[in-house]
Amino acid sequence: MQQIARENERTDLPAFNVGDSVKIQYRIVDGANSRLQAFQGNVIAIKNCGNSKTFTLRRVNFGQGVERTFPFNSPNLESLSVERKGNVRRAKLYYLREKIGKSARIKEAK
Repeated sequence: MQQIARENERTDLPAFNVGDSVKIQYRIVDGANSRLQAFQGNVIAIKNCGNSKTFTLRRVNFGQGVERTFPFNSPNLESLSVERKGNVRRAKLYYLREKIGKSARIKEAK
């Protein structure tokens, strides 16, 4: 089982961590049609569970917080680019859900 899981793991994604601002292109399938949809936000959580590893992105859109969870090994994940490295001291940034405005900003790593 572990050998099969290792064979299906993706290695083409860049290294990123919690607190980073990333931009992804995710393939959306509508019946017979498919298109790419961009989603940019801060990584607030990474769940490491082998082949079912996921990361959660959060962004504020028109004053409304939007969170989406994406699997690392999904074939629908077309590309991922790190826009900004963040400097945080927590493994999960769930406290950002209550913050708005300037207090919700993450310091940039130097």
